[in-house]
Amino acid sequence: MELKTPLLRVKISSCLKQVLDKLQVEYNCEIPATVQLAIEHPQDPAHGDFATGISLKLARILKTSPMDIAEKIVNHMPALPEISTITVASPGFINFTVKNTWLSAQVESILALGQSYANVNIGENRSIQVEFVSVNPTGPLHVGHGRGAVLGSTIANILDAAGYSVEKEYYLNDTGNQIATFGHSLYTRYCNQLGKKGDLPTNGYFGNYINDLARSIIDTQGDCFINLASQDAILQLGQIGTSLIIEGIKQDLNNINVSFDSWFSEKSLYQNGEYNRTMSLLEQSGYIVKKDNATWFESSSLGEDKDNVLVRSDGVPTYFASDIAYHYNKFFIRNFDTVIDVWGADHQGHLPRMKAAMKALGKDPENLKVVICQLVTLRRGNEIVRLSKRSGDIVTLRELVDEVGLDACRFFFLSRSANSQMDFDIALAKEQSDNNPVYYVQYAHARIASILRLAHQRSIDFSQGDVSLLTTESESALIRKLTLIPEIIEHIAETLEPHHLPYYTQELATTFHSFYKQCRVISDNDDLTRARLKLVKATQIILARSLSLMGMKAPEKM
Repeated sequence: MELKTPLLRVKISSCLKQVLDKLQVEYNCEIPATVQLAIEHPQDPAHGDFATGISLKLARILKTSPMDIAEKIVNHMPALPEISTITVASPGFINFTVKNTWLSAQVESILALGQSYANVNIGENRSIQVEFVSVNPTGPLHVGHGRGAVLGSTIANILDAAGYSVEKEYYLNDTGNQIATFGHSLYTRYCNQLGKKGDLPTNGYFGNYINDLARSIIDTQGDCFINLASQDAILQLGQIGTSLIIEGIKQDLNNINVSFDSWFSEKSLYQNGEYNRTMSLLEQSGYIVKKDNATWFESSSLGEDKDNVLVRSDGVPTYFASDIAYHYNKFFIRNFDTVIDVWGADHQGHLPRMKAAMKALGKDPENLKVVICQLVTLRRGNEIVRLSKRSGDIVTLRELVDEVGLDACRFFFLSRSANSQMDFDIALAKEQSDNNPVYYVQYAHARIASILRLAHQRSIDFSQGDVSLLTTESESALIRKLTLIPEIIEHIAETLEPHHLPYYTQELATTFHSFYKQCRVISDNDDLTRARLKLVKATQIILARSLSLMGMKAPEKM
């Protein structure tokens, strides 16, 4: 079977490395490992399909002009059956152009492999855990949580396509001060609903959803908690309330096509002794000190600018202490090779100390990777949406999904780099026009489905279509765009930047729409019709796969 584009890129890179080895001998010098051999795709197809600027990087080392180095590299390059020409362009770029026969054959590869054409195997089945959302079960998910949920689930999808063994996890912070405060707040509102006066604690939960929870419990269980001792009532109502919140969180996540393989309880770390074991290991390693009546992690000895509290003076562990124990469980109990955490912007400062803690436990900090998800601003055109009309305090994820739909939520949340703040335009997300990227991309798939239905209605069998007939500029451009998908998957898996996928789908949709306008698919030319139907089917496969990786639908009609 023909090599797919990423393998051809690797093949070109391998040949270039062999040539560079020869140059080192010829020039009697060593090329530093810091000089990276990058193979890129020129924006202008006239410059070829692949290009490298390695000659520019070598000029100072070899003390020769980039153009001369490029010419020498080309002269030493072995013949590649997939490549038609290798040329040098000023000021020293080397451009590779694939053969038309190789390019058109990729249509057959896509049809043969189906959606697995997009898969790569850089993961080699190594275990990797993606933990995301992990919102405290003390309130409903808001829009910012939705962005993290979509980012995390898409990263997991991509890693699976890249050959990793992936587990998705939600970490439930189901113990500690926040849970106690939540129970106290719910108890107060429960009593208020039944006519008993009481004020929320100063650090309590004031959202209207607490009133709704209290009313729901009264409707199902009556006033049975009103006569209990307050601490017993707070504990029991807190447990009921968190269970209801978790049910709501699961439903909200299901509404945006997010699921988890595991829901991990923070409480279990204390129940099974893993918290104590982790603290003991840190103490044995000499990283725990006692001062100011508290227990500290001496992270300054590991390069941090300050030490961090593990156990407060009142004996209560900090969130940091629990998180160290949790990651000890991930790496040393469940033995994940790599752990990826998707955190909100408020956790930015938590990263250095967590990496220091992993180092203290004997784990390479680079095996812990963190994606920081920045804030979301909701807009309706130019108007900023600040509060929910329904709840009066936050805009919940459920409200947003109800208004714009699952697909728009996922696409828009993915459309910007995670480390960039984003504006989510509700009005645009609902617009049914080419201005809305979700509509534009999904319409391309629906248009393809319409073409294939017409071919079916006319009983056109294109299984024997000759793809070598696909030689026009717009046909070649579409094939080139299709063959990029494995590289996109590989790049996202390496960088954890899923925003490249919605960009790719928009570019693919644009290229397809252009092809559709310039090339009549079903025509009087039967041979060309069959060839183009193969190309259309291949486009449908890649577009559907891309939408699936983003957790979106590929509609047959719109």
